[in-house]
Amino acid sequence: MRAFVFPGQGSQKIGMGVELAAASAAAREVFEEVDDALGQKLAAIMAEGPEDTLTLTENAQPAIMANAIATLRVLERDFGIVLADKAEYVAGHSLGEYTALCAAGAFSLSDTARLLKLRGQSMQAAVPVGVGAMCALLGADIEKAGELAEAAATDPATGAKEVCTVANDNDPTQVVLSGHAGAIARAIELAKDYGARRAVPLPVSAPFHCPLMEPAAAAMDAAFEATMPRVPHLPVFANVTAQPVADPEQIRKLLVEQVMGRVRWRESMGAMADVGVSQFVELGGKVLAPMIKRSTTDTDVISVVTMEDCEALAKAL
Repeated sequence: MRAFVFPGQGSQKIGMGVELAAASAAAREVFEEVDDALGQKLAAIMAEGPEDTLTLTENAQPAIMANAIATLRVLERDFGIVLADKAEYVAGHSLGEYTALCAAGAFSLSDTARLLKLRGQSMQAAVPVGVGAMCALLGADIEKAGELAEAAATDPATGAKEVCTVANDNDPTQVVLSGHAGAIARAIELAKDYGARRAVPLPVSAPFHCPLMEPAAAAMDAAFEATMPRVPHLPVFANVTAQPVADPEQIRKLLVEQVMGRVRWRESMGAMADVGVSQFVELGGKVLAPMIKRSTTDTDVISVVTMEDCEALAKAL
């Protein structure tokens, strides 16, 4: 059994998609459609930068999606790969869940681009810059990370409670915390006391996947009123449940929850392996493969980014 998986924020880089676009009309058409849907030259930002413009959340999210879908379209159009024939499941990390749903036919490409643009804008607007923060705990297990988050949530000077919660359970060695900047600073100071090898502040502009994102969740809920998902061609493992979902109403509900909820990536990969998935194919990046390898045993993980990668995968399938 096989699953196709799609990367999240942080996988963007200048030059992404350029080689595919030069080699394939299928890729070029994806970038053109996304540009038209957003009314901006996102493909040019992806190709040439500047980097600080690409890394803006509202640009990075649709850019990462577009790059992954372009990779998929190359496989489909240039190599005859039909996703539903070659995979049993899809999944994506955070914004990658939208990419997975697009790949599985639950959203059109244009709608996915618009939804992710709005998601990025709403997440950025939910919390003023500097109020929130995130950090990665390296070498910490999920139980200890949860205890650390709970301890760091209280300001010892005032006794006031702040938000500090597990945002991403990425793999057995990496957990991400999110919340108020003061609470995250305390978590970094306390990290070694809770078994983490070290804690690293993340260069993000907002505290994603925590209760501070409630305004963004409300914005996405409203957006789905006009853009409801369709039944996907194959089940999608949802971030917030680590379980497969195919019902459109449930997909919508879980996407709204996902804005504030934990990305249960480690559990999702383990659950896929438990139901028999033995091969994971990451499209459009190389960031998920190491996490999957650390979260599963006896599985094969392939990352597909270049035209050469596409050709190799097509021969292997």
